[in-house]
Amino acid sequence: MQITAQELATLIGGKVEGDPTIIIHGPSKIEEGLPGTVSFLANPKYEPFIYDSKASVILVEKDFEPSKPISATLIRVEQVYEKVAMLLNKFGDLQQEEKKAEIHPSAVVHESAEVDGSVSLGANTVVEKSVRIGAGTTVYPQVYLGSNVEVGKNCIIYPGVKIYKDCKIGDGCILHSNCVIGSDGFGFAPQADGSYKKIAQLGNVILEDQVEIGSNSVIDRATMGSTIIKKGVKLDNLVQIAHNVVIGEDTVIAAQTGIAGSTKIGKRVMMGGQVGVAGHIQVADNVKVQAQAGINSSVKEEGKAMFGSPAFAYRDFLRSYAIFKKLPALAERLRNVEKENNK
Repeated sequence: MQITAQELATLIGGKVEGDPTIIIHGPSKIEEGLPGTVSFLANPKYEPFIYDSKASVILVEKDFEPSKPISATLIRVEQVYEKVAMLLNKFGDLQQEEKKAEIHPSAVVHESAEVDGSVSLGANTVVEKSVRIGAGTTVYPQVYLGSNVEVGKNCIIYPGVKIYKDCKIGDGCILHSNCVIGSDGFGFAPQADGSYKKIAQLGNVILEDQVEIGSNSVIDRATMGSTIIKKGVKLDNLVQIAHNVVIGEDTVIAAQTGIAGSTKIGKRVMMGGQVGVAGHIQVADNVKVQAQAGINSSVKEEGKAMFGSPAFAYRDFLRSYAIFKKLPALAERLRNVEKENNK
């Protein structure tokens, strides 16, 4: 891709400050900027880099005021992060590997499967009976699609993905390498002799449209009914979603988070890494959960920020933690007071 600073500014609704004819061929980080690239400044912590960056063009906020001269051409915009996302998607689309609509000779496709003529199936992919795959979907090598699986239009399924029987994938979904959709839920009945008997998991998993699942994440099938990941949900790598969980629209969950069975997560919830959520509870819409927090009871207040384990209100946690760090000094002061009183 080659584009001038002015064309770039027009694309993202920005205003050029500097040379509008300079040519850009790709993005770069501000601290590693190279000539011919576009970078950005959104976090004030990175401002020192802007004065020495060799990037040709740098996106800045509309009201940014430099404290020293800047050699790069600036494009002033509103909401830098939003504009950067737009640009990266544009560059990504242009660099995206073109896949021809073809079925690799080593792919195994059951005769009853319905595969649209525009679908690409990679080497050693297995498509079982009664599978349906929609138009424009790309399936990379070594993917397994179990019987009765439905995959929508314009999906990308990366190498090694396993989708068990009866699961349904909506339109525009992205499943990264080695994620597993529809494995058995963790259901075992304790027996009198102390052993456990497996409980059959008869449900499925439903991913609605525009869902993205990170590498090595696992979404368990429901015991009965469906585990449901609603429209626009984004899961990071190494996320575990247990049986009969429902995750609301546009929720984002970072790596190594685990959500136990039958829990209901609301819309637009944000969870940091390594969050643990107990089973059979509910989390309201727009809740924010900080990394490594533990949610062991329902969060009913919409928009609440949570921290700690067990998690409680974020600001309360910060106040409590500030006191916790001072406990040794406070204990020493208490001992001194007791000594003085005992004299």
